[in-house]
Amino acid sequence: MHHSRLCAVLIDCKTSDVDEAARFWGEALGRIVDTHHSNSRGNYRMLVTPPDEPIVEIQRVDHESRVHIDIETDDIFAEWHAWRSWAPSW
Repeated sequence: MHHSRLCAVLIDCKTSDVDEAARFWGEALGRIVDTHHSNSRGNYRMLVTPPDEPIVEIQRVDHESRVHIDIETDDIFAEWHAWRSWAPSW
């Protein structure tokens, strides 16, 4: 059987200041902004992530603010079939 897990929570922020948004979410979630992370550049900021918790990434966007999740799997085809069997037909 394949293995899947919640990998990351991405917080899309419609803002001109991604650093301010990252500080806000860091405070709200009790995490520090990881300015030295290789993905903390441009429109993206990473929060420090404990080893047993999902990654939290803040990104500056032009569309309305929203949150989405990333799921990591070792078998994309099997995961797609599993989700398809569970999902309503919308």
